[in-house]
Amino acid sequence: MFKKIRIPVLLCAFMLLGLILWANTPDSLTIHAEEKGNVLKTVEEDTRSLSAYFSVSKIILTLIILALTYLFVKIITGILKIWAERNTRNRVTIKGLIPLAAVIIWVASLTFILVAVFSPPMASLIAFAASVGVAVGFAAQDLLKNVFGGIVIIFDKPFQIGDKIEIGNDYGEVVSIGLRSTRIVTPDDSLVSVPNLEVMNQAVSNANAGEGNCQVVTELFFHPGINIREMKRLCFEAAQVSKHIYLNKPVNVIVLHEKVGSRIMLKVRIKAYVNDIRNEFIFKSELTELLTARFSDEIPLLKIDE
Repeated sequence: MFKKIRIPVLLCAFMLLGLILWANTPDSLTIHAEEKGNVLKTVEEDTRSLSAYFSVSKIILTLIILALTYLFVKIITGILKIWAERNTRNRVTIKGLIPLAAVIIWVASLTFILVAVFSPPMASLIAFAASVGVAVGFAAQDLLKNVFGGIVIIFDKPFQIGDKIEIGNDYGEVVSIGLRSTRIVTPDDSLVSVPNLEVMNQAVSNANAGEGNCQVVTELFFHPGINIREMKRLCFEAAQVSKHIYLNKPVNVIVLHEKVGSRIMLKVRIKAYVNDIRNEFIFKSELTELLTARFSDEIPLLKIDE
């Protein structure tokens, strides 16, 4: 008897509990309406906050600060360049400060704009930086690689402005190190721009490594019957009496046999240092002229290879 009554009683209890829960639960339309109201309220609040962060006055102030920063960087760069050209001994060192000074000024300016002008909450700043980082990372991968390459070059200093370097087939003096590319002036007075990504991915030969002097190698070919001892003595003298010679470093004359066409020639390499890297080719031309004039009367100079 008890078992027969127990099942209907339990069913009635569950039904009563379901009715109570249904009565206390708000209607689904009411829920959707409340959610919609909350979403609209959130959107309005976000819109107000964005308009507060990116107001017209703040945007105008930001543009003014960026323009002033650009002018200030140009002025500082110009002053450093003039100072470097007037101070020959420290020219390379002074020019090496130009890209570092530009980076510091731009970072300080952008930090000031972010902190003092816009002053966003840290959470919003992190979210914005993450979003921008992902978007820019996909849209400008090569550009970012060049930018990071430029930053590495500025701080690692494999070379600096004023150095004589060789990148691939291009050789010349570094005149600027930007965030996107490095520019060098070749001996033919051509301006070559090399993307920083390519600079980082290949070997770079630096002739002076930040010093004002650099080694110059002058190569000459003589007849093998020449008096080698006399020839070496005259090569030493020609290098040492030059006004462009840097006497704090040694002068070396190396003599080798080398096959030129079908003949065996005497190859002479004169290794000397010039006191200013810009006198490299003047010094090489001077040695070639002096030695050609000296030996042309005795034993013909068959070939000159500069």
